Amino acid sequence: MQLDIRNYYEVMLMEILSEEGLLDELPEDYIADLACVTLNQLPVRYVHHLVDTYFYEDLNEQQNMRNEIYEALEKSRAFLKSRLMKTAEE
Repeated sequence: MQLDIRNYYEVMLMEILSEEGLLDELPEDYIADLACVTLNQLPVRYVHHLVDTYFYEDLNEQQNMRNEIYEALEKSRAFLKSRLMKTAEE
């Protein structure tokens, strides 16, 4: 049996990366690292059907989640940039 459940933060993060055009601009490995580092800073929120989530979700709650993602994304970008610079120096 396979359940169709997803982490809603992951879905929203990928939407944000797509909206910003980063999925097309950045290498796939970097996107994967960026997503992992970002998601590890966020709580997990599993959903069964995304359509239901969009319908029943409070707009303030959705905006709060997006703000959390943007904040975690900024920290992740800074972290990965510092790691890349450190690697380049070695």
